[in-house]
Amino acid sequence: MAQESPLTPPPAPGSRAAPSAPRDPAWAVERAPAGGVARADATAGTDAQRPAPPSLPPASSMSAPPSSPLPSSISPNADATLAAEFRAALDAGVHGLCFSPYLEGQAPGAQVGEKQIRARLELIRPHTRWIRSFSCTDGHEHTPRIAHELGLKTLVGAWLGTDREVNEREIRGVIEVARAGHADIVAVGNEVLLREDLSEDELLACLQRVKDALPGVRVGYVDAYYLFELHPRVTAACDVILTNCYPFWEGCPREQALAYMGSMVRRTRAVAGGKPVIVSETGWPDQGSAFHGAVPSVQGAMRYFVDTARWARDDGVEVFYFAAFDEAWKVGAEGDVGAFWGLWDKDGAPKFA
Repeated sequence: MAQESPLTPPPAPGSRAAPSAPRDPAWAVERAPAGGVARADATAGTDAQRPAPPSLPPASSMSAPPSSPLPSSISPNADATLAAEFRAALDAGVHGLCFSPYLEGQAPGAQVGEKQIRARLELIRPHTRWIRSFSCTDGHEHTPRIAHELGLKTLVGAWLGTDREVNEREIRGVIEVARAGHADIVAVGNEVLLREDLSEDELLACLQRVKDALPGVRVGYVDAYYLFELHPRVTAACDVILTNCYPFWEGCPREQALAYMGSMVRRTRAVAGGKPVIVSETGWPDQGSAFHGAVPSVQGAMRYFVDTARWARDDGVEVFYFAAFDEAWKVGAEGDVGAFWGLWDKDGAPKFA
């Protein structure tokens, strides 16, 4: 990605500069008409020049638990059944939630206080065993300690981008947090290669520096699943592979999304060399514009959460669901859909209960 102008701030913690999708998503390639390719154009812009990863078998041949299609208008009884399934899945708890503590009117760059971090963590604590944080500056460095105090485990991120000074602060911050004993896993960077913010060599240098500073702490890197295929040196440098899997951002219809996510995980495992693979982000928005065949809806978001929670439990997959809370500031980064990925709304109220 070219350096942004001063009028266009770089992507900030928790944001996405471009959809996490290959040039030709496998589900779309397999459904191409004879003599052509059914392009989803999921990566218009900076990511459109990346080579497409190898195609996969059709979704119909992928092994995954059944995902119930949702009719365009569901009956009150079906609606009530889905609501009960959702509540049961949330009450049972998930492995992890992606967490940002921003309140209304806040955005990356704002200082976040310990009080608001603790209040937000208290809301989600009954429903998750881990939280994933994205930054170790601007007050976010307090999140892992507070999470540990509340009995939660932590996947602690250092946000890396095009600003080398900020990167240095993030790396120092995550090392300090981990040395204090508050990082169960460290993530050095999030979708840095996807956004082309750093070269592979620059990213590897950051990874190695953190690993050298934190013996005994698992250190990895977060990116879209297919980039671990394209960057084997990065994959080899990680203790744990942290893969973002978004059928939505590849325009995949919700009815096929769970099977497609399963294929993303299998592809990541195939290049992981036996290392643990964790789904560091996945989710489905409940409002906003459709992205090709992927349509936001309340019922779709609820069904995707229920199906993902069941699949993760049955197959023993560690998943960090995106996200805990809606964040209004993300409209600028991802369009109108960006503000509506949370299980709780921007004010901390449950959205689907």
